[in-house]
Amino acid sequence: MKALLVHERESFGPEAVSLPGGEAVAITFRCPDKAGPNEDAAVVVPLGDGAVLAVADGVGGSRSAHLASAAVTRALAALDDGGRSDVIDAVELANRQILESSQGAATTVAIAQIEKNTVRPIHVGDSTVILVGQRGRLHMQTVPHSPVGYALEAGMIDEGEAMHHADRHIVSNVIGAEDMRIEIGGSLTMARRDTLILATDGVLDNLHLDELIDFVRVGPIAKAAQRVADVVSRRMREPQSGVPSKPDDTTMILYRRNS
Repeated sequence: MKALLVHERESFGPEAVSLPGGEAVAITFRCPDKAGPNEDAAVVVPLGDGAVLAVADGVGGSRSAHLASAAVTRALAALDDGGRSDVIDAVELANRQILESSQGAATTVAIAQIEKNTVRPIHVGDSTVILVGQRGRLHMQTVPHSPVGYALEAGMIDEGEAMHHADRHIVSNVIGAEDMRIEIGGSLTMARRDTLILATDGVLDNLHLDELIDFVRVGPIAKAAQRVADVVSRRMREPQSGVPSKPDDTTMILYRRNS
């Protein structure tokens, strides 16, 4: 089965991909009223009895941000083995390519390496991997590589303060940097009906975590993905007091275990 690779799309999805043991759905849309390209990208790579899923967010401030996110998702799409070392090699290849382009581009990436009923999160930057149960229990969430992400993890600020923090846009670790650091999480067992969420910050800058979990934990994941996209887009276009709202490109992959 071929990889599903999505980049530089004004909007796409929800597009479903059947995978061993489950189903993945990808969706993306460009920031409302934005003239330039969508700087997010996504890839779903079926591999044997597993898969590699990834979302990437080209770092703003560079005309080539969309090329950086495309570089890492293309490198992952070319995988013919989903082992941890192969995934790491693909990310490092993308980092070299971006640095050698000398365009000042950079990107985040959030990866879920799935093997049978296990998942391992791998990430660079502030794009996120989340695992939730059918009843809404949070099993795992990666820590964003950012000052605000670290402060939230340390308990120095709460989610509400993080959502509206002046430095929320700062990312301290990216692909496209000489000192890039790849964080490799531990392997987790997924139960039947568990849901994986991979999201760029367009999602979690416009939804509280408990809202996102409630949207995706039950029901068809294609409908859940569309529901999240509709709410996020509306909040970007129609900001209201006390409700999170930050216009941005937005990309998400959902994966649901069905066996």
